[in-house]
Amino acid sequence: MSYALLDAARVAKASGVSLGVLKTSAETSEAHVRKVVMIERIEALAAAAADSGERVTLTSEEFWLISKNW
Repeated sequence: MSYALLDAARVAKASGVSLGVLKTSAETSEAHVRKVVMIERIEALAAAAADSGERVTLTSEEFWLISKNW
């Protein structure tokens, strides 16, 4: 599994955009709900890291999940 150290503010912003897209979908499957919850967690952690001036590490799967939905 690959990891990347990224700018937390940019990850928080990208997660927010991704959440906006996911929440406008009429999808109600369990997989969709799990996706939304996972991205909400990533956004919260990235926002907290950005507030403290830190960076955030994402796995390649987490990055793919965010980028696929924006």
